[in-house]
Amino acid sequence: MRAVVRDAYGSVDVLRLGEIAKPVAGEGEVLVHVQAAGLDQGVWHLMAGMPYVMRFAGFGLRAPKNRLLGYDVAGRVEAVGSNVDRFRPGDEVFGTCRGSFAEYATTSADWLDSKPDSVSFEEAAAVPISGYAALNAVRRHGRVRHGDRVLIIGAGGGVGTFAVQIAKADGAEVTGVASTGKIELVRSIGADHVIDYTREDFADGRTRYDVILDIAGNRPLSQLRSALTPRGTLIIVGAENAGNWLGIRRQLRAAALSPLVRQKLGFFISKERGHDLEELRKLLETGAITPVVDRKFPLDDVPQAIRYLRDGHARGKIVIIP
Repeated sequence: MRAVVRDAYGSVDVLRLGEIAKPVAGEGEVLVHVQAAGLDQGVWHLMAGMPYVMRFAGFGLRAPKNRLLGYDVAGRVEAVGSNVDRFRPGDEVFGTCRGSFAEYATTSADWLDSKPDSVSFEEAAAVPISGYAALNAVRRHGRVRHGDRVLIIGAGGGVGTFAVQIAKADGAEVTGVASTGKIELVRSIGADHVIDYTREDFADGRTRYDVILDIAGNRPLSQLRSALTPRGTLIIVGAENAGNWLGIRRQLRAAALSPLVRQKLGFFISKERGHDLEELRKLLETGAITPVVDRKFPLDDVPQAIRYLRDGHARGKIVIIP
């Protein structure tokens, strides 16, 4: 089968489209015929091997242990392994795997759920990884409640578009921060207020927020705290994009400062959880969230897709079509 493979860490130049053996579903696994795969910043981190600390976390010190890329997946069940009774061949599913930039991929049955009929494969593939991060940021860590004033920095990206919609579904008054080209998009998905960061300063003192979700990843803590209420909550979502050893230096400073101030300052690294995927499916079915798909790239244009993502102009999610 065709798949995007790499044998070393590096830029998009390490990627190539190759022919590899079609995987076989093992015990508790499902073989998915991939119809679409989502692209997120985590793919770049795994491709580049940065921050370097991730190499010590089981991904491979000198070279990647897994030659494949891609987490988000949507497709049809091709086959199931032993001890799998939730799915049958032909079922339409979405979720996560380890290598979705391919024609077929295997994954644990626990990492999949039924694709809602109301969304396409492309839309479903845009949901899992970014949706997990948004769901956890808004509900588990931000603890957003009805009536809260919520500021979402990076509201026009993959995670941000879901965070805006989930916070609105939970009854918050949402202000989205985005670049000029994404202002209308953020407004269209339900944000009550939109700030163009190239023209306005969200920390000008006119408004303070109960919860701030910083998804863009480069604002000084002092600036973020000045926009919070005295007992407000700041959640930094994900790792920094800069290539350094830790990749979470600002996040660690926030966690260290939090016990010393009245404001709650923290961060988290998103993980796959079956019940979170179920919750995302319910939000899709009710129409509370609608995936925003910017562009679709064929499998042989994955390097171009990653360059486009890193340029920072993507509106919502980028999807790969095998």
